[in-house]
Amino acid sequence: MSQKTINDSKKLLKSFFGFDEFKGEQRNSINSILQGNDTFIRMPTGGGKSLCYQLPGIQLEGLAIIISPLIALMKNQVDVVRGFSTSDSIAHVWNSSLTKREMVEVRGDLSSGKTKLLYMAPESLNRRENIEFLKKLNISFYAIDEAHCISEWGHDFRPEYRQLRNAINSIKRKPIMALTATATEKVVSDIQKSLEMKEVNIFSTSFNRTNLFYEVNLKNEVEKDIVKLLKSHKGKSAIIYCLSRKKVEEISHILQINNITSLPYHAGLDNNTRSKHQDAFLNEDINVIVATIAFGMGIDKPDVRLVIHHDIPKSIESYYQETGRAGRDGGEGICVTYFSEKDIEKLDKFLSKKPVSEQEIGRQLLQESKGYAVTSSCRREYILHYFGESYNIENCSQCDNCRKNLNKIECSSDVKLLLNIIKDGKHNFRSEQVVNVLIANETSILRTFGAFKLKGWGKGKEKPKGYWINLISQISMKHLIKKDIEKYGILSLESKGENFLNSNQKYYANPFIELTESQSQDNSARNNSVLDPELLKKLQALNKNLARERNIPPYAMFSEISLNEMASTYPFNEEELMVIPGVGEGKAKRFGASLILEIKNHCLENNIERLEDFTMRTAVQKGSLKIYIIQSIDRLLSIEEMAQNKGLSQDEIIDEMQRIVENGTRLNLDPIINDMIGDDECVDEIMDYFQEESKSGDVYEALKYFDESYSEEELRLVRLKFLCKIL
Repeated sequence: MSQKTINDSKKLLKSFFGFDEFKGEQRNSINSILQGNDTFIRMPTGGGKSLCYQLPGIQLEGLAIIISPLIALMKNQVDVVRGFSTSDSIAHVWNSSLTKREMVEVRGDLSSGKTKLLYMAPESLNRRENIEFLKKLNISFYAIDEAHCISEWGHDFRPEYRQLRNAINSIKRKPIMALTATATEKVVSDIQKSLEMKEVNIFSTSFNRTNLFYEVNLKNEVEKDIVKLLKSHKGKSAIIYCLSRKKVEEISHILQINNITSLPYHAGLDNNTRSKHQDAFLNEDINVIVATIAFGMGIDKPDVRLVIHHDIPKSIESYYQETGRAGRDGGEGICVTYFSEKDIEKLDKFLSKKPVSEQEIGRQLLQESKGYAVTSSCRREYILHYFGESYNIENCSQCDNCRKNLNKIECSSDVKLLLNIIKDGKHNFRSEQVVNVLIANETSILRTFGAFKLKGWGKGKEKPKGYWINLISQISMKHLIKKDIEKYGILSLESKGENFLNSNQKYYANPFIELTESQSQDNSARNNSVLDPELLKKLQALNKNLARERNIPPYAMFSEISLNEMASTYPFNEEELMVIPGVGEGKAKRFGASLILEIKNHCLENNIERLEDFTMRTAVQKGSLKIYIIQSIDRLLSIEEMAQNKGLSQDEIIDEMQRIVENGTRLNLDPIINDMIGDDECVDEIMDYFQEESKSGDVYEALKYFDESYSEEELRLVRLKFLCKIL
């Protein structure tokens, strides 16, 4: 390639796009495609990938075809390019959204050579009639954006992407540029093989987004926490991601009734509505968009300040891409994710409907997401390690774990125990199998390998399972072991691990912190509420007295979650008390006076000034669901029938029943329980447990107590029957 061509690129960068300098690997990537080489670009969101094909597309003779998965992405990029040009003909979209008249116009501009950039969906490129038309044109190169969609190991695999190679070969093989913000080495290799990219030049930039703050919270009053978070960043742009359309609509509605400008975005809305909502967000008519994962791909909004995940994503790739939409201008970017073990279970159930090979891949990706959520290590280090990048800074200060400043613990003997099991097992085990060896959990796979004969069998019983999972993650990040992606996560020792086994080195790890669903979020790095331990003791004593007077266990009066929240927010009246989880109107009216008096006296004695009052308005739909459930119980409908009629899960119906009871309304659950359990003695046994044995009323403790003789659903319903009895 001549020096003139390179200089032409630099001139075009300034004259057409208005930039003075290339960023990162942009220049090398552009030069590669100008030389006629297949080019692979792995660049984080906001790194400037689009310029890598837009500039050479305009500079080279002929037409550059850009494959893109989303109509919204294409429209946005075409608008941007046209904004730089004197003619709209320079760039076109070719997809199903065009009218017949628009299609005629596009074909005319293509045939006349006016168009330099043509954005197509993979489905459009794969159509036979389109291939025949494109054969007549002079193609300069193909750019495949979001190339991870090609790989089954990618987070958004699409079968139509696998057909691109055949379409390209049918039209005319020209240089290919593949671009992605999120790809592991395995995915990169898979993409190259699928596209038959030969002698490819690969350009990667660091995945480290230093301006982003990462935080994970357990799902505990998540809607309330999101409202508080957005109100504390009033007027700032935010994206909230949810896995289901229903949840998108629900969260958007909650934000609206709490005076936060918000709109939903998901595939269930028609194209016109989606475009309007997207434009409202881009034009800052609204501050918050609540969306399924499709939103934001290629959307160039540099000042998004918060990216909130209501649900844990299915993969680290998805998470990285979505959080990458925060702080693209280099400014503040807060990334908050909410995690629940139940969400992992739901996602795992969805996978069971897929072919076995896809299940294996999906579960491995899902376990990596869970690992990110529960790790006690630096979350930035976890993400970068996943993408094969080392991060050796001791404390990033830009994630919740690093801000906790946890003291490391010496655990050299445990590390050697882990390494020996992996080695003695002849590198046949995945993480969960190594842990099962440690805790002596004999599964069918371990029996096949005769794992009970290993020296380490049962040597880790005294420590919780999560401790070992966390430690495996940490020694993997420090390159003592590695996961073989090709073999679905089989562990093996790296040379550093071999050396550690044969040395007297010490190993210090971040301590394992066991997360439970009952934990409050008061320890959050950004949360201003702080638990008042002295007030909590007073409220616990008062709660015991109130319970003793009524001959019921303390948890049945006010739960630990409720007391923790009271000791953090200092409610001073019934309205504020009713916002506390698990209190409701009934309990607030009957027992609120003594609690409020205790809290006020404590604040007066200790000169405590309360934070600004916060009361979240709840969605009106909850009331209609309450009425429906009460009427359905009277009509003797089953939980399953109620769920089907309302398009909800059975868990969601029981959750609403629990809210009804906690708000002081008795439900006659006998018909449902009798139909489900059928044995009065069994029901009495469970009732006695919640009256006499249970200290917390926790259903998971009850599952263990009864050795899973009863289902979680059965125990939840009988627990509600017990609470109704003592109302």
